[in-house]
Amino acid sequence: MVVDTRNVVFFTVFFFVVHYLLIRWREKIRNSTPIHVVTVSEMAAIITFVGSCIYLLLYFGNTLVHHTHFSDDEEAEETKNHAAIGCKFDVLLTHAEKKEATTGEDEEVIQAVVSGKTPSYLLESKLGDCNRAVFIRRVALERITGKSLEGLPLDGFDYESILGQCCEMPVGYVQIPVGIAGPLLLDGMEFSVPMATTEGCLVASTNRGCKAIYVSGGATSVLLKDGMTRAPIVRFATAKRAADLKFFLEEPLNFQNLASVFNRSSRFAKLQKIQCAIAGRNLYIRFTCSTGDAMGMNMVSKGVENVLEYLHANFPDMDVIGISGNYCSDKKPAAVNWIEGRGKSVVCEAIIKEDVVEKVLKTTVASLVELNMLKNLTGSAMAGALGGFNAHASNIVSAVFLATGQDPAQNIESSHCITMMEAVNGGRDLHVSVTMPSIEVGTVGGGTQLASQSACLNLLGVKGANKDWAGSNARQLAKVVAAAVLAGELSLMSAIAAGQLVKSHMKYNRSNKDISAKS
Repeated sequence: MVVDTRNVVFFTVFFFVVHYLLIRWREKIRNSTPIHVVTVSEMAAIITFVGSCIYLLLYFGNTLVHHTHFSDDEEAEETKNHAAIGCKFDVLLTHAEKKEATTGEDEEVIQAVVSGKTPSYLLESKLGDCNRAVFIRRVALERITGKSLEGLPLDGFDYESILGQCCEMPVGYVQIPVGIAGPLLLDGMEFSVPMATTEGCLVASTNRGCKAIYVSGGATSVLLKDGMTRAPIVRFATAKRAADLKFFLEEPLNFQNLASVFNRSSRFAKLQKIQCAIAGRNLYIRFTCSTGDAMGMNMVSKGVENVLEYLHANFPDMDVIGISGNYCSDKKPAAVNWIEGRGKSVVCEAIIKEDVVEKVLKTTVASLVELNMLKNLTGSAMAGALGGFNAHASNIVSAVFLATGQDPAQNIESSHCITMMEAVNGGRDLHVSVTMPSIEVGTVGGGTQLASQSACLNLLGVKGANKDWAGSNARQLAKVVAAAVLAGELSLMSAIAAGQLVKSHMKYNRSNKDISAKS
């Protein structure tokens, strides 16, 4: 940066004479000397002050006029220089350029984070600017670890939308490609199913299953149950007292009072049933309730807290150990979910015509029936599977979950599925079904509100809460998930039966890029 010596001189003179005149003015006030009576030195200071003001006004005026007449190249260079000295970050700058363009103020905060004086998690509240907080956290992390995050996108994301509800201490976001399988004909309606995945062949395979279902007349689905669960654990001094509470909770006459207390948590919360299990003097209480279009974990947890507080009146010796005792069971494979269900329980079926099996799926009905029995049923039983009587339900569930903003960890219980295949119509056609007892989805809350995920929900026609029939959007999404799983099961099983699995994955799931020279 080139510094004009004249500017330095005039700025110095300007501030010196202002300081001198202020001192003289204060002395005259103290001595009761008339202000209009001036000495030679005061007159010289006044003249110098006026001259300095004229010069500075002309200088800044010319600079402003000159700036408005820059050529395109000069203007671009000036913009770059202003960013370099930290006036404001341009959203078009790359991450590397932004690191070079840190302002003195940003640099001070970065150093405070690196040194540990400012906790990284406080940046959003401290700065009041989510984008700036993410940038500073990211630069600080790179300096602390000595590792570059180049390649992890920073710009183009609304970080304010995740504050306090989706992700803490963000430093960027991960890009996952979204493919479309369909049209999927389900219950007389067509759906284009968004699938976020990095596995080649998955979308193509599911799409083939959708085609087979479509040309065979479509799939039919039935919602069997709809209830989210939470199971706290409470303890008493004796097993007898734990049993007393169990009998109290299971008494039909007490249910209405308990439901009234539970339902205060939300206008959408409706307690459906209470199921208890005892282990010594410990009691596990599994509450099940409907939750509208929300997945509902927070809703049911709040309702459980209301009931536990109410129960203390009759059972003051009850000790609440935890709001969740794993009898729910959330984000873990559990027989209780496989048997009792959690979230939405759905069965989806279709009859695939013989010619479709042969022409679209490239196999035979008999081969699919035999493979399903030996692989999905017998093979899974030999492995001691828990809810895993299917080919790859979790593949489709995960992809749709990621695309629509569901909790990806709940893929564990949501992928519980038994796939059935039987020959019908004299052995000519194939009846295929998937039964999924614990699909945990919502269309409001969590990641569903993010722009990309919201767009995918909108594509399916289930975005947000249904104002006319609470919960119908989430239930429809669960049916779509089950139908997509049906399509995926049908296609993968056909590929295995026809001996095409390895060939397909070698074609679609392997990169042709030469990465030998890359680290």
